[in-house]
Amino acid sequence: MREIDRIECEAMGHGPKQAIRQGFMLSDRCWTALVNGRPEAMFGSVTQSAIDRRAIVWFLGTDEVYRHGRILRSWGPGLLRRAVDSSWWCGNLVSSANGKAIRLLMAWGFTVEREEQMVGGVAFRQFWMIR
Repeated sequence: MREIDRIECEAMGHGPKQAIRQGFMLSDRCWTALVNGRPEAMFGSVTQSAIDRRAIVWFLGTDEVYRHGRILRSWGPGLLRRAVDSSWWCGNLVSSANGKAIRLLMAWGFTVEREEQMVGGVAFRQFWMIR
């Protein structure tokens, strides 16, 4: 797992394996990105409120993800639409230090708040999208 993802997971109280397992088990939809047959990233959505139609989206990956930025940028919006097709709002938190993820989220159409909130000693920024 990328170091920045590990830091985010630990701030939320999870080890890397636990975070991936929990994301997989709780997600309504979840995908694993394979590169040469190896799992290098996972992405999913968890219904936060079925009544309010809100979803939490998440993405965890290895350093291999950095070598496939163009694919992420182009495939991301389609996967995102499929992941949250019944939600009108989706979002989560991203580490303020995770500049690459923040740029990607913005390219996918998310609003990334400037205001920071501390979680587990790490500064995070909320990102969200109304669909």
